[in-house]
Amino acid sequence: MSDKSVPFVDLTRQFEDLEDDFVDIFKSIGRSGQYVLGDALGEFEEKIAAYCDVKYAVGVANGTDALVLGMKALGIGPGDEVITVPNSFISSVGAIMSVGADPRFVDVKNDLNMDPNKIKSAITDRTKAILPVHLTGRPAEMDAISKIAQQNGLVVLEDAAQAIGAMYSGDKVGSLGVLGGFSLHPLKNLHVYGDGGILTTNNKDVYEEVLLLRNHGLKDRSTCVKWGLNSRLDNLQAAIALRKLEVLDILNNRFREIAAMYREELGDIVEVPVDTGHEHSVYHNFVIQVDQRNELMDYLQREHNISTAIHYPSLIHTQPAAKSLGYVEGDFPNAERIVKRMLSLPIFPELTKDEILHVVSAIRQFYK
Repeated sequence: MSDKSVPFVDLTRQFEDLEDDFVDIFKSIGRSGQYVLGDALGEFEEKIAAYCDVKYAVGVANGTDALVLGMKALGIGPGDEVITVPNSFISSVGAIMSVGADPRFVDVKNDLNMDPNKIKSAITDRTKAILPVHLTGRPAEMDAISKIAQQNGLVVLEDAAQAIGAMYSGDKVGSLGVLGGFSLHPLKNLHVYGDGGILTTNNKDVYEEVLLLRNHGLKDRSTCVKWGLNSRLDNLQAAIALRKLEVLDILNNRFREIAAMYREELGDIVEVPVDTGHEHSVYHNFVIQVDQRNELMDYLQREHNISTAIHYPSLIHTQPAAKSLGYVEGDFPNAERIVKRMLSLPIFPELTKDEILHVVSAIRQFYK
């Protein structure tokens, strides 16, 4: 047993780095008396829209609500189908189900993202949208996906929950479809201290509709013009996100630096993710694909005190809640093959070089 240890993630390190700023933010918001829909939220929405190269951004309660509200604003609901992938976190499909639509899955490529070659055969006369997921902070093949959507009169909704700051052919995710949904959950690259989410769009109608829907459908304090949700990003969390936005590119560059170290040190013995020429990934997770995955995971924890994870161990179409959708094992062979081989290594900006090299050394020892 090694006397060294490496956590999968350590959120306290980043908090300690910015703790004094957060104390000042808490005092400022507390003294302002603006706790819901305040000035800090407005400023954050303006700056995150600029960061994502879109006209509009709306702060909401979480990343799932960003997708739910976006689909509601587009009129997607009962009887409609949305094409997506089976290997995301369950919230991607949960959002589709929440508006009464039906998910229609397609398989993924080896990069874990939607395979554009599988989309056309999944389109029916009920299909209204395509929902690619930029999994692990790596952008999906948006040119091909958008072309298919345009040819078939569909809209593209980006699940960019894990990918704030990622780019495809120089364009930011969240600006590549009619709307993008981001999460500010504590495990994301840009995170707050609780739940939070962002919807981005260049569509003024979508923007104005989501502004209504996130606040009970209220036009003013006394007039409800349609039934909505209570899904607002709190002013305190918005102020925290505003401060973290100032250092987001620094944090994302550190994710990329760690990913590059893993790639250089491990690329000859395990399958590692590699950006293509048009991708700029932000590596929310660094996922390797290996033989003897479970044995490696156990070895790293037992012999070297290294924590790893699997994102995600069960594909969505195999979940008990998805039984009524009618999918069976074998429907998505590539996703089903990959899920047995994938392992997420520790990656967060405050991870030290010694910790990274400890992970590398332990993996190389296992495969000796």
